[in-house]
Amino acid sequence: MNINLTLIGQSIAFAIFVWFCVKYVWPPITAAMEARQKKIADGLSAADRASLDLELAQEKATKELQKAKEEAAALIDQANKRAAQIVEASKEDARTEGEKLIEQARAEIQQERVQARDALRAEVATLAVAGAEKILETSVDAKAHSEMLDKLAAEL
Repeated sequence: MNINLTLIGQSIAFAIFVWFCVKYVWPPITAAMEARQKKIADGLSAADRASLDLELAQEKATKELQKAKEEAAALIDQANKRAAQIVEASKEDARTEGEKLIEQARAEIQQERVQARDALRAEVATLAVAGAEKILETSVDAKAHSEMLDKLAAEL
């Protein structure tokens, strides 16, 4: 055989093989490579989106936590103010009640003083009448005596 004929035959067989590969083998391989490339690109973009979402979620969580802390601090301040108001109101109520009790005690003392003074005056009047009767050995009218004592008390 001739080398040229063998070379031409091999060239034709190689050309047919290349055509067969380009026509039937290469498209599924390139399609699989493109699909894999697209899958990797989608995975990377999803990872980037997830990373951004994570950052946004962390920022949002930080803001929510800060807001919750501020609200808690405001509630605590409000509770402290309310507690102080309650304490002040209780002190004021206690002070008012104490003053009322003191006034009642003073009124009772004044009333007892008046009653004691009246009782003492009556007793003194009785003793004075008894003493005067003993001295004068005569009975003095109680009404006249009462009028004399009232007149004497008015003068003093």
